[in-house]
Amino acid sequence: MATFLYRVGRLAFRRRWYVALVWAAVLAAVGLGALKAPGAVDEEFSMPGIESQKAFDLMEQRFPGATADGATARVVFIAPGGEKVTAAENKEAIEKAVTGLGDGTQVASAVDPFQAKTISKDGTTAFATVTYKVKSTDLTDASRTHLEHTVEGARDAGLTVEAGGTALAAETGPGGMAEVIGVAIAAVVLLVTFGSLAAAGLPLLTAVIGVGVSMATILALASALGLSTTTGTLAMMLGLAVGIDYALFVVSRYREERAKGAAPQEAVGMAVGTAGSAVVFAGLTVVIALAGLAVVGIPMLTKMGLAAAGAVVVAVLIALTLVPAFLGFWPNAVLPRKARKSGRIEQSTETNGGARWARFVLRRPLPVLLLGVVGLGALALPAADLQLGMPGDEAKPTSTTERRAYDALAEGFGPGFNGPLTVVVDGKGVADPKAAAGSIAKEIGATKGVVSVSPARFNDAGDTAVFSVVPSTAPTDEKTKTLVTTIRDERPGIESGTGASYEVTGTTAMNIDIAEKVQAALVPYLIVVVGLAIVLLLVVFRSLLVPLKAALGFLLSVLASLGAVVVVFQQGHGAELLGVEQTGPIMSLMPIFLVGIVFGLAMDYEVFLVSRMREAHVHGESPAQAVTSGFRHSARVVAAAALIMIAVFAGFVGESDSMIKMIGFGLAAAVLFDAFVVRMAIVPAVLALLGDKAWWLPKWLDRVLPRVDVEGEALSRRPGSEPAPDGAPDLEPART
Repeated sequence: MATFLYRVGRLAFRRRWYVALVWAAVLAAVGLGALKAPGAVDEEFSMPGIESQKAFDLMEQRFPGATADGATARVVFIAPGGEKVTAAENKEAIEKAVTGLGDGTQVASAVDPFQAKTISKDGTTAFATVTYKVKSTDLTDASRTHLEHTVEGARDAGLTVEAGGTALAAETGPGGMAEVIGVAIAAVVLLVTFGSLAAAGLPLLTAVIGVGVSMATILALASALGLSTTTGTLAMMLGLAVGIDYALFVVSRYREERAKGAAPQEAVGMAVGTAGSAVVFAGLTVVIALAGLAVVGIPMLTKMGLAAAGAVVVAVLIALTLVPAFLGFWPNAVLPRKARKSGRIEQSTETNGGARWARFVLRRPLPVLLLGVVGLGALALPAADLQLGMPGDEAKPTSTTERRAYDALAEGFGPGFNGPLTVVVDGKGVADPKAAAGSIAKEIGATKGVVSVSPARFNDAGDTAVFSVVPSTAPTDEKTKTLVTTIRDERPGIESGTGASYEVTGTTAMNIDIAEKVQAALVPYLIVVVGLAIVLLLVVFRSLLVPLKAALGFLLSVLASLGAVVVVFQQGHGAELLGVEQTGPIMSLMPIFLVGIVFGLAMDYEVFLVSRMREAHVHGESPAQAVTSGFRHSARVVAAAALIMIAVFAGFVGESDSMIKMIGFGLAAAVLFDAFVVRMAIVPAVLALLGDKAWWLPKWLDRVLPRVDVEGEALSRRPGSEPAPDGAPDLEPART
């Protein structure tokens, strides 16, 4: 591996014009394809295999022409203090507003609250339901503007009017400011690390090119592969982060080889042969983690994982080819200021901070290990109370009309009114479907925890009915989850008495089912991803204990970050500092995101840091010396890479959307814990305690495993691998 990549690096250096032109052509081709390709589809979120999805599919089939997932809006009218909505002036204003709401070209219906009797018991609150012919993603700006203007007109009449529902949900996603903040902080970190604008700018430039290629490819293939507008979000986030990191490691190793006296072309070859090998295997671990998202069984998540894996592959290829080519154009520009004219870096004989820290840990391995494990373990404890769900309007800031509408409905009609359950009755083949549906509605209405049941609505064939069930508790309350389970558990007895079958769906039930499916998929996902990565690390490090230690450390950092997310977003401690106004359940997909993304990134740091230790050990250093050498060469660069990653993720904490905020916080916390506690403290402490045993591998396994030479042992034995003597020309002739 090292020898092959050494040749790739030297070839890219020599043929730099060809390499640069090839990447420029690739970027132009996929960019042109993205411009000419049909727009990305708005993919429907589906979760095969759960009851909520089956009921949803049945509604689509039995109610043709009626879009089951059509956008809806709930417009809440609140009378002025001391008045009733039934007062003449208020009633007239509400009816006028409802008439206006029904005039939209995309509106299917707008239900008058006085006809539907959707008025609170105290008469102070009423609401109108507006149903649209299309999904929320297909609503035009004109339709949303019409809704807002109509609401504003009712406010002018003296009423307090708020609106919620899917019709107001604009396309959400990380805004450009998050990426700008992340890149700005990354630039500062790189500048401090390298002390050179060129060295800081090169990783940023190549990372941006890589993200450009990846995103353009996704857009070009979106229509053909059925990719949605959200598929590229994860690819952009990870492509930017790992693209900077991988280029950073190659440039850092290039500077190190130049400091040893190597000529530019030789330094590039050595950098790609050694650091490039680590990049390849680190990239493979990330790809495994992302591709493994297919295990969860959510089509949208699978596509997001594969798209992000593709972005990581592009980042690896750019680090191995385009970075060496750019170094060929400007071989001395990335060197420190004093070395740019002479072309030589003076090797420092002083012990740097990384080596000093390693020696500190080596002197006190047990206290450092215990402190790290106990600290992360304490942070992980709140994860035991993790409640999964999908935060809705209740998690939005009180400055939004959606949140105020949610609160008004909860106050006027009860907390369960914001999350009604939808029951679909299949009466096909039953003698009297209407009687069967009535009996089922009566039985469910008598269940403890149910406030009310709406009249059943039948399809044209008369064999399928749909009615709503309002729980007494809020959508995210654990009691609501228990109620859904109870209604489903009562099904065998009810169905045997009526002959008709029924299923429970709706947003609340869907969120409950998704949370349960994700929890069930988490363990198989961990087994697949961690198992494959351990095998990969066995090949890289030729050690049994180092991969196991790496996996256990990762689990500790993920649990600690989940605990931190629970403390802030579920329990509310420090939530106000992040702009979180309402706590609630943790997003269902959050654990999967954390495990998948952070595992890959954690293995990045493991490979980069420990491969240098392995390299030193293979070249004859004792285990303790190898740990110190690894930290001397890699600690500063790994710390810089982690800070860049944290900056990229933390930039998303500033977003207004609570789910994006949660993802950004969780990923930033996980990288912080894994890089600075696990890899920088626990790893050297464990290696110090294990000594030579850390690199032990059973002989039979040593014979079975392929040898990939990540540490570049073959390069050190290569003829002519000695540093260039003083006075030798340090620039080789360029051949383009």
